[in-house]
Amino acid sequence: MTIQERIDQSETRITMTVFPFLTNHHDTLFGGKAMAMMDEVSFMCGTRFCRKQLVTVSTDKIDFHKAIPSGSIVEAVARVESVGRTSLKIFVEIFLESMYKDGREMAIQGRFTFVALDDDKKPIPVLEGLDVN
Repeated sequence: MTIQERIDQSETRITMTVFPFLTNHHDTLFGGKAMAMMDEVSFMCGTRFCRKQLVTVSTDKIDFHKAIPSGSIVEAVARVESVGRTSLKIFVEIFLESMYKDGREMAIQGRFTFVALDDDKKPIPVLEGLDVN
């Protein structure tokens, strides 16, 4: 399998409904909940890519382009963007859609970096032991 095929197969999506208990005092999705969703979907994507233990080591700029109101459907999409020796950078977008109208728009985007670890919690090569060409 090529690295590109592995990237394509590891793309991960999660969808949820924004209920009132997930919102702030403006009745929009709490930013911390959005960031947690992004971290979770990027973790799943990275794990599917390399099948190794991963930990989040950093996030790049997270841009909140559009507020997400209560009663919306959101989908988080994560895709491996680059592969280092012991790390993966994963790009995440959250899309917003109304429950009762067609269409969707990108609302939030950001990048998360993960490091692969061995059983002793030491960094290990991401691609080592994988069948990649």
